[in-house]
Amino acid sequence: MAPARSVLQGSAPAPSPRRPVLLILLGVVLVALNLRAAVTSLGALLAEVSAGVGMSGSLAGVVTMLPTLSFAAAGSVTPWLVRRLSPARILLLAMLLLAAGQVARALAGSALLFLVCSALALSGIAVANVLLPALVKQHFPDRIGLVTGAYTMTMIFGTSAAAAASVPVAQATGSWRLGIGAWAVLAVVAALPWLPAGIRRAGTRASAGPLPLAGDTGRRARVRPGRTRLGWAMAIFFGSQSLGAYALMGWLAQLFRDAGFTPATAGLLLAAVTAVGVPVAFLMPSLAIRLPDLRLLIAGLATASVAAYLGLALAPAAAPMLWVLLVAVGQATFPLALTMLGLRARTPEGTVALSAFAQSTGYLVAGLGPLLVGVLYGSTGGWTVPLTLMIGVIGVQTLAGLAVARPRYIEDSQPRKASDR
Repeated sequence: MAPARSVLQGSAPAPSPRRPVLLILLGVVLVALNLRAAVTSLGALLAEVSAGVGMSGSLAGVVTMLPTLSFAAAGSVTPWLVRRLSPARILLLAMLLLAAGQVARALAGSALLFLVCSALALSGIAVANVLLPALVKQHFPDRIGLVTGAYTMTMIFGTSAAAAASVPVAQATGSWRLGIGAWAVLAVVAALPWLPAGIRRAGTRASAGPLPLAGDTGRRARVRPGRTRLGWAMAIFFGSQSLGAYALMGWLAQLFRDAGFTPATAGLLLAAVTAVGVPVAFLMPSLAIRLPDLRLLIAGLATASVAAYLGLALAPAAAPMLWVLLVAVGQATFPLALTMLGLRARTPEGTVALSAFAQSTGYLVAGLGPLLVGVLYGSTGGWTVPLTLMIGVIGVQTLAGLAVARPRYIEDSQPRKASDR
């Protein structure tokens, strides 16, 4: 058990010949490619899916909130899984669950069955969401920024590809079921790099191979971010940026349409946010790694977001590409938050615990974003009040971000009473 315990204590083991680092990197990137495809493929075909399974308008609204709720619920159990299974096996099972859920919901004949199968698929994503920062921390301790940037950029690419290709696939095949079900193939491909190690460890509770984040933890103290100020600050930072991102992505196209742009142009402007965000997402983690103090970076990203919201509120048609650029820069808070999950923990185990707490709590908050903006937009008939709310969210995000900007570690923040009993 010694190798497994050394990982928990923060030392990065040398790559095993059976599991080279390049294969681990490939596995991380392929998993990241799947982390939003199941969400955006459904969003692109929601009207067709609703008609096909007899889903009411209110139930369709539940579907739009299901990703954040599933990410919050399923992501919180990942530390429990990590104490019992190797990460390779967890990711293998997560991708297979994602694939099975996507196929099952594509075949569903009722709205209730569709919701249940969607929740299963999203649970696989939730577990991978939490685990990837810890894998990067463990296997690429000197390349956290570069690898985080690479997998974040890949995730954004997968998000855009699923949104753009799902409708053409459905039209070409004459079935919305293939439009959302085809992405299961991508999840199966992502499972392949983890298959050898996942099967090899199937008969052991905690093998000492190159990937385990946990094993025989004995009586050592567990990391409990919910009992620390740092953990809550990280959760608020992640949650507020996620709330803003989900609200913006859900309503930005409508804002541009209300400003006089055609539906096609409004859609292109929304797509431009993603296009600009890809290189920004790749560069942001590497920049964060190089800075000893992240306060100026956090303040700069907040300034870009506030400037974008003010421009969208006061003159959305005057300089739409400028507002899009500023929005994309402000949304770089997401890859920054992912990077900070690794920077604020000494060990892979600490990264898993902090990632699970910040993401599960954060996504629970994020689910309210599109709903709140929609209610305010519907009740006021305009965008001034919703965008004022968004600026307020940026204020909360900035305060929480400043609280976690300076180097410190979640393991050092643990109160004495947090030890295992």
